[in-house]
Amino acid sequence: MLLTIDTRDPRPIYQQVADGIKELIAQGELKAGTPLPPVRQLAADLGVNLNTIATAYRELQKDGLLSVKHGSGSVVASRTAAERSEGELLRPLRTALTQLVLAGLPSNEILDIVARELRTVTKGNE
Repeated sequence: MLLTIDTRDPRPIYQQVADGIKELIAQGELKAGTPLPPVRQLAADLGVNLNTIATAYRELQKDGLLSVKHGSGSVVASRTAAERSEGELLRPLRTALTQLVLAGLPSNEILDIVARELRTVTKGNE
């Protein structure tokens, strides 16, 4: 599993880890049932504190993306869009779009950005 930490990124490290795993799931590189590295191993691989990875895994579990079984590890959960309401799915998109609008980007540029990012996120799923 290829994850990187960017010390210049304003997001907390646990969020970078969680977002990186989300991207790997979205891209189809981590499929349902795929085991994730143990917390200790991933923390050592990334050179971060155990609690940082544990927090990332808890966030992913809370989001329904991981199934954690104490003693046997964490696996990517089987999940469909039907399990989440449309409002729940759209909330982070609306937040991101609002930030782009507030940054002064014109609508056509925002649409280009969204289309480019969608292609990036879905590569391997098409």
